[in-house]
Amino acid sequence: LALLPFLVKMGVDTIYLLPVTKFSRNNKKGELGSPYAVSNYIELDPELKDDLTGSEMTLDEEFQAFVEACHILSIRVTIDIMPRTIALDNAYLKKHPEWFYWIKASEAHLYKTPKIEGLGNTLPPESRHMEKVYASEAVKNHLRLFQKDPKATDKDKWQKLIDDNPDDFLQEISKRFDLMVAPAFSDHINDIQPPWTDITFLRLYLDHPTANIKHLDNPKIPPYILFDTIKANLHPGKKPNKVLWRELAKTIPHFQKRFGIDGARIDMGHALPAELLEMIITRARDNDPDFGLIAEELNPDNAKKAKEVGYNIMIGNGFWMEPRFKEGFLQAFIERAIISELPMFATPETHDSKRIAAREGGIVLSRMLAIFNMLLPNLVPFINSGQEFYETQPMNIGVDCVPKDRFSLPKNDIFYGKLALFDKYALHYLHPRRWEIADHLRGIKEIRKQWLKQLTDPEAALILSSHDHNSRFIAVGYFDKASGSCLVVAGNPDPAVDVNGHVPITLLRERAQNRNLQAKLLYSTYSFGGDYSGLTNDSLYLGLKKGEVKVISF
Repeated sequence: LALLPFLVKMGVDTIYLLPVTKFSRNNKKGELGSPYAVSNYIELDPELKDDLTGSEMTLDEEFQAFVEACHILSIRVTIDIMPRTIALDNAYLKKHPEWFYWIKASEAHLYKTPKIEGLGNTLPPESRHMEKVYASEAVKNHLRLFQKDPKATDKDKWQKLIDDNPDDFLQEISKRFDLMVAPAFSDHINDIQPPWTDITFLRLYLDHPTANIKHLDNPKIPPYILFDTIKANLHPGKKPNKVLWRELAKTIPHFQKRFGIDGARIDMGHALPAELLEMIITRARDNDPDFGLIAEELNPDNAKKAKEVGYNIMIGNGFWMEPRFKEGFLQAFIERAIISELPMFATPETHDSKRIAAREGGIVLSRMLAIFNMLLPNLVPFINSGQEFYETQPMNIGVDCVPKDRFSLPKNDIFYGKLALFDKYALHYLHPRRWEIADHLRGIKEIRKQWLKQLTDPEAALILSSHDHNSRFIAVGYFDKASGSCLVVAGNPDPAVDVNGHVPITLLRERAQNRNLQAKLLYSTYSFGGDYSGLTNDSLYLGLKKGEVKVISF
């Protein structure tokens, strides 16, 4: 709560929270475990309870107060939901063991992601690959590991276990049945990732994928985890697990009614059966027609489909493209965004990538992108917690990270070697330059507010800089037909080289019917605003220092 005014200062109007629901400590990663190993879809994680309130407030009341405080400040609150995966020890297990996949506990050491010889790495599980997948000896051996669920194995023994209600339920299943819930792994063929030992997949269908039964040596084998069964949007069965689907569709309405949340990101929503995804979205929008939905879609080419499904925003690939400005990818990202059917996040980092302040360019590049992203067309500026004060330690060893990145902090820092996603960690809010980005964004947010209509209308924007690897600065123009005004936003992401040049503005003038020869510098990273003398009838001169952003109106 204490940080909310700081966020308002930067122009933040939406807070996106990683999972807040109860998660498992079984097979945990790090000191705390992963918040994505959710064990209960509707209970808040008890570790979120604030000691300061003691018995004066419950955890639910604290979260209600947080959402209410955000709403008072005109900030919307968005959460993460995971309707495809769940922790091994979860709230459904005792009542519905048939919703999960099982292997012998004594054969757990044999369980791994099957390697398919003759196919490349990290391939999507498309139908054309399935014959070769099922013909693989590695897959045949993998399928032999799967067993019936313990209730189906011995109903009376299962009931006795339920009645006994042991503290370590999973361990007792292992002892009494020699069974365990099978861990999850990536749905991409020959992905180099190891199995995800803290989570499993939910059985969204009660039968095998219809199109691939023909590839099975024995169509009556127990339910199994494979690249197709866990990619149910591509490989559905004929028997949807409707009882489970109805449970999953209750998650968002619960948080809407109990806490008043405003939006959600649906984890791997594109991998769900279309009917289930539609059910989840419909239930949410029945309660709140303005409920916002974020697609976990990284490929801009899938924007149209995501929009048709009902999403408002997609994550996109900016976190990978923006840091690669030297290769021209920042410019390419903006050019793609302006024609995207859905807005994407404008950000150089996420909780699952390398920190921008830890890359080549450091603070200079980090500051430039934080400012520049506020004024880009058809994009949603996104600040990953810690980015606003140049945090260098990644939250997870994810995209573009190598193992040594977890040691980005000085050795005498108490959080040296820790990852915020899994360990006890506090961001470095006392960084000596902690106010710098916030102070810059305080002014930029007013320009964004004034030009928001044009920033969110691709038809009102023009890319002025060419996609030229030798010309490092990037310029975007906006026009307001009603007032005849034009705005140019220019940035130099290079942290080592000053750049200058002219950008053509003839078309921009034509769109706005603008003949003004007097320009104003509304913002510069390194200087105060005022009159700007680089404007002619057909071009605008730009001189940009290292990591500088300029905003010019005429």
